[in-house]
Amino acid sequence: MNPDMNKHVERTSDQRADEPEYRVVESCEIEIPQPCAFVIFGASGDLTKRKLIPSLYRLYKSRMLPSGFFVLGTSRVAMNTEKFRGSMLDAVKDAFPDGFDHKLWQAFSDRLYYSEFDYSDPGSYITNLRDKLPALESKHETEGNRIFYLAIPPTVFDEVIQNLGAAGLSREDKGCSHVVIEKPFGRDLTSARRLNRLVHTHFKESQVFRIDHYLAKETVQNILMFRFANSLFEPLWNRRYIDHIQITAAETIGVEHRAGYYEQAGVIRDMFQNHIFQLLALTAMEPPAAFEADMVRDEKIKVFRSVRPLPLNKLNNCVSIGQYNKGTINNRPVVGYREEPGISPKSGAPTFAAMKVFIDNWRWNGVPFYLRSGKRLVGRRTEISIHFKQVPHSMFPATVGGPIDPNTLVLNVQPEEGINLTFQTKQPGSKVCLNSAMMNFSYPRGMLLDAYGWVVLDCMIGDRMLFTREDAVEQTWHLLTPAIEALEAAAKDGNIALYPSGSNGPAEAERLIARDGRAWRPL
Repeated sequence: MNPDMNKHVERTSDQRADEPEYRVVESCEIEIPQPCAFVIFGASGDLTKRKLIPSLYRLYKSRMLPSGFFVLGTSRVAMNTEKFRGSMLDAVKDAFPDGFDHKLWQAFSDRLYYSEFDYSDPGSYITNLRDKLPALESKHETEGNRIFYLAIPPTVFDEVIQNLGAAGLSREDKGCSHVVIEKPFGRDLTSARRLNRLVHTHFKESQVFRIDHYLAKETVQNILMFRFANSLFEPLWNRRYIDHIQITAAETIGVEHRAGYYEQAGVIRDMFQNHIFQLLALTAMEPPAAFEADMVRDEKIKVFRSVRPLPLNKLNNCVSIGQYNKGTINNRPVVGYREEPGISPKSGAPTFAAMKVFIDNWRWNGVPFYLRSGKRLVGRRTEISIHFKQVPHSMFPATVGGPIDPNTLVLNVQPEEGINLTFQTKQPGSKVCLNSAMMNFSYPRGMLLDAYGWVVLDCMIGDRMLFTREDAVEQTWHLLTPAIEALEAAAKDGNIALYPSGSNGPAEAERLIARDGRAWRPL
């Protein structure tokens, strides 16, 4: 299952709709995985219904799964295979309201199985998994390749990994054995190191796939291509031409059904340690010698090691946190975080954070990176904006209306994926008047795969480009853990700034960037 040359494939005209055989074409580069069994821990959960099974169905529909393939779902819920298939049918219909194919679903659902499971019982891993897999593998000819996907709460990671190893399911005797671990990987540096040690007791690092689905979004994947395949931008991608960079991940939704998790995590653990810092690394990294997984990840870890530690004695100068209060979203009143079900009325968990960091190396010396993420904000947007410096001298008269707006390059991650560049042009009909113009690139709607589709496909193939490595996980926790602990101590008993839902966040976040004579891009 190690990738060779990537190839795009499509169906030949005389094949049946339920027969995944392929031929090579030259238009694109997509690889079909080797046969495999896909075992989901937490198959009755929300992630499986909303993301995993719809993504697998999309892969099957797009003829991107091997003919030898099946899914074995496991969870504590008492359920048989037929009921599991019915539940997944509803989930796929919800995900594909206009593109559901009943005949294709029948072929796909014949590959879905279910086994009731007790994660804490070592016997379950033998009778309900190790002893059950060979018959299914023989039926579907999966050649002994296995993917174990942990779609379960982090509190269960330890016992599942330990029991998989004890049952011999981590061994790669006949084929590959990959374990896929959802975030959060630990909650601080100590717990992340402990979990890494446990994982490596049973699995080699090459078998471990730590998921960050943000890395599979088209614009995020395009960052390296955009930077290193275009001679127009790469020479400007440094402190000489860039004034500052902003990375934003804003949401309009609240905590929703994640109250138990969010009370323990907060926004910095939930978003910064993984998503935001991964975007930071891709934006700031040096070009790797080759476009290969470990070489790319080597350059990313160099960025994390170069991030200046946050000054704990002056934390307010570089970090601002807040918690959403009641307000209005899309003309609809919403409650505050502390009024949400399952949330403590004195909760100090931050739902918003803004952070200013510096990368101490030659390329970025003195260039601030402003990072922010929050819930219940006025708009939903994830983007990276590169703000270039002002022209060194303006030869135009004051009649142009003051300082000329600098060029801004924006990489839009969601909801609309694409890239745009703002620059100045002369306004028609006037002798001296400048207008901001925009060059825009947008990805087409209805792309082949979503982010989860790509990460599922890559963990089957064995391509680890979109997955985080052990050293990167520990280094980001090393950077953030001291600040998280200091902020949590200060916010004890609910002592945290509140911001109205439907706003841009707390006022202190605006002051954080305004003190430097800059402003956040509007949401």
